[in-house]
Amino acid sequence: MSKILEIKDLEKTYVSDSETLTILKDLNLTVEEGSKIVIVGESGSGKSTLLNIIGGIDKITAGSVLAGPKGKYNLSKLDETEIAEYRSSFLGFIFQFHYLLKDFTALENVYMPAYIAGVPKKEAEEKASQLLQDVGVYERRDHLPSQLSGGERQRVAVARSLINNPSLILADEPTGNLDPANASLIGELLFSMVEKYNKTLLLVTHDMNLAQKGEKCFKIKKGRLEL
Repeated sequence: MSKILEIKDLEKTYVSDSETLTILKDLNLTVEEGSKIVIVGESGSGKSTLLNIIGGIDKITAGSVLAGPKGKYNLSKLDETEIAEYRSSFLGFIFQFHYLLKDFTALENVYMPAYIAGVPKKEAEEKASQLLQDVGVYERRDHLPSQLSGGERQRVAVARSLINNPSLILADEPTGNLDPANASLIGELLFSMVEKYNKTLLLVTHDMNLAQKGEKCFKIKKGRLEL
């Protein structure tokens, strides 16, 4: 198996007028293609910061983050255009809050990233329809997010994360906003979809039931990852 992500000696420090706060320090992680990695840790431990760095949302202070085949994407050296290409073609995102566009239907929310990336509308719609079938909400495709339940909205978000055929799915507390029954269902769905489409998953969660589904579970402690 080839490496899809390699993080070496990562440091993330926030500097304000009053203090310097180091969230991540000497953090190392290697993710193999097709693996399912889970990261747990207390609130404020840096889990979401790490995912934001991998997602190109946040900049690193020191160290290196290489993503893609043969380290194609060196995140500390990408310009804004390259970051946008990296995020649209290489990554799929699932968040605690679905971030669906409120004025668009479920189908439109799923196909929009592909359409923006240049896929013809009909082709994008067909692919989105298939993904909505896979996640079990195809019959709700013409509904707005406000007309969907919390579990249904998160199913749509899972479908959307796959529309551009990403290599790596980043999931930040994907069940954190759901009741236990729906959390369990969405957890099962997420892992089954990642398996079906042969994706790599990096998941951050407080939910230990969800964490147990991963192949490896790291704990983030004092800015580092421990098995």
